Amino acid sequence: MTQPTSPSHSAPLAVVTGGARRLGRHLCTVLAERGYDVVILYRESETDARALAQEIASTGRRARVLAADVGINADVAAVFADIGANEGRVDLLVNNVGNYNPQHVSKLDPSVWDATLATNLSGAFYCCYHALKLMPPGSSIVNIGTAGLEGTRANVQGVDYYVSKTGLLVLTRALASGYATRKIRVNMVSPGQLENSIDLPPPDEIGADVPLGRAGTLTDISQAVEYLLDASYVTGVNIDVAGG
Repeated sequence: MTQPTSPSHSAPLAVVTGGARRLGRHLCTVLAERGYDVVILYRESETDARALAQEIASTGRRARVLAADVGINADVAAVFADIGANEGRVDLLVNNVGNYNPQHVSKLDPSVWDATLATNLSGAFYCCYHALKLMPPGSSIVNIGTAGLEGTRANVQGVDYYVSKTGLLVLTRALASGYATRKIRVNMVSPGQLENSIDLPPPDEIGADVPLGRAGTLTDISQAVEYLLDASYVTGVNIDVAGG
């Protein structure tokens, strides 16, 4: 665990799971630009996490990294105890972790199923459970889902992933209702095919799946997250960012 540098607790604090790489890294950078201090949670990408923290710190914002497997409640409890002792509050939690294993359902092993649900669904619940103890009125949670959950259909590839993200949508709405009296908002952003998706169709074929005819960008996703941060009368919603 890194030690906080020159703490100034006047800035709001964002905690981002899976914050070291890909979408998580982009969101950490955007949040720092918006004036958040950032705690970057990672499981294995320590080098990337520390490099990102240094990059954010060079802009004048405060950043540090903490290691945790979010699928293990004891790990998550320890992380938020550390945050409580050092920062004393959480103003924004982004549950960005999303393990995706595109195996056919006929070949899906129970160990893969268990690992996916532990990380994507139970992990998000653990983070919410512990973060909410540190969240003042006006705070937010943004969960990262996947597009198409509103019209649930048979997905024979990656069913463990889609089940976990459908459960995350139910959790999002339950927390939004349950914590509304504390003025804590809980929402969800669900990306579609992104430029760095592992199963992205070829450029000349993507229009068959995406009406707008292109893959999404990390900026497309962060714009939706930023909208939710500013939309003080919006809670319990899921925004598909999927090009139609």
